[in-house]
Amino acid sequence: MKIYRVGGAVRDRLLGEPAGDDDWVVVGAMPQEMLDRGFRQVGADFPVFLHPETNEEYALARTERKTGRGYHGFVLHAAPDVTLEQDLARRDLTINAIAEDENGQPIDPHGGADDISARKLRHVSEAFVEDPVRVLRTARFAARFKHLGFEVATETMALMTQMTKDGEVDALVPERVWQETLKALSTAHPATFFQVLRDCGALAVIYPELDALFGVPQPARWHPEIDTGRHVLMVLEQAAQLSANTRVRFAALTHDLGKGSTPKAEWPSHRGHEQRSIDLLNKLCDRLRVPNEHRELAQIVALDHGRCHRAMEMRANTVIRLLEQCDAFRRPERFELFLLACEADARGRLGMENRGYPQAELLRKALATASRISANDIDTEGLQGEAIGTRLHQARVAAIRKSPD
Repeated sequence: MKIYRVGGAVRDRLLGEPAGDDDWVVVGAMPQEMLDRGFRQVGADFPVFLHPETNEEYALARTERKTGRGYHGFVLHAAPDVTLEQDLARRDLTINAIAEDENGQPIDPHGGADDISARKLRHVSEAFVEDPVRVLRTARFAARFKHLGFEVATETMALMTQMTKDGEVDALVPERVWQETLKALSTAHPATFFQVLRDCGALAVIYPELDALFGVPQPARWHPEIDTGRHVLMVLEQAAQLSANTRVRFAALTHDLGKGSTPKAEWPSHRGHEQRSIDLLNKLCDRLRVPNEHRELAQIVALDHGRCHRAMEMRANTVIRLLEQCDAFRRPERFELFLLACEADARGRLGMENRGYPQAELLRKALATASRISANDIDTEGLQGEAIGTRLHQARVAAIRKSPD
C-alpha cells in the first residue's frame, strides 16, 4: 500500500495559496485493508474512506470508463492494480493532477507544474469531454484564480465548446449547476465564471436568461457600457467588492433579467422590465432549485433597485412605502443586503465604478428613524386591522419629515 497527497492541496501549495483540506489517494490496497486499519467507508459509488483520527478523505486509486451521457454515465474500477498515473490521468485539469509522495516529492506526469507557471487551465486528456461538470469546474477555477492571471487554454476552450455543441452540457443536473455556481459566486471574480461559460456557449444552455442579455442595448446616458450583459457582469464584480455574501452577488447577477425579453422595437428603453425580471428569476430559481434566501433577496432587488436609485428625490411618504415594500422593518438585515446590491448596480457602469451612493445612507437613516415608531407609540383607539397599519405608516412618515437628516 502506498499513499499520496493529491489534488487541490498540492496545487495550492505550488501556487502559494492557502490550502484547504488534504485529499489522499491509496494505491495497492483493498477496501478490507482500509477497514482493518480503522478507516470508515463513506463512498457508495467508489471506495472512499475517512481517516480514523483526521477525518481526511482517502480514495482508492481508480479509473473511469464512459458508458452514457452526463455526470453519472461512468463505470468505475478501483483495484490494487490501478496505478497512481492511471488515477491522475482521469482528472480534469493538469493543475489538479499533481501528487506528492511521503517525502513531499511531486509526481507530475501531465505537466501541471508547468501550467501553473504559465497560468493555464488545461485539460489532462481527451477524456475531459466525457464529463460535463468539467465545463463548470473549469469556469469556476478561472474565476477563482483570476487574480493570479490564469486563463483557459485555447485547446481546452475548444473542447468545452464542442461539448456544448454535442449536447453534453444539457445533461447537467440542477443541483450540480447550483453547487458550482455558488462556489463561483464565492470567488473574488465571479463574473469570470459566467464569461467563460458564455465563451464556450454553455451559458445559453445553463443560464439562458443571462445569455439573452448580451447584445441588448440600454440608454447610453445611464449606461455608457451600453450592452446589458456587460453591465450585469460589471455589477456582479462590484458586488464582489462590496460584500462576500453570495445572496448579494446572486441578486446583482439577476437584477435585470427582464431586459432580455424587451421587444426590439422598444430598445434601448426597457419599461416594465422589473416585473419581467421577477418572472424570469422565478423560472431560473425553480429550474436550478435555488435556495429561498437567495431567491427572496434577488426578487426585491429586481423589483425595487430603480426606486432605491431615486431615493434622493423621494418624499417621506414614498420612502416609507419603499421600506414597507422591502419588509425592511421586520427584516433589516436583508434590507442592508438589498442596499449593497443596489449600490453595486449603480457602480456597475462604465466610468462610474468609484462613484458614491448616498441613497444607501439616506435609506439607512430613514429606516433607523422610522423604526423608533411602533404601534405602541400611536393612538390606536377604535382602530382595527389595516387602519392601525395606516396610522403607523403616517406616524413614521411624520417622523421622517421631522428628522434633521
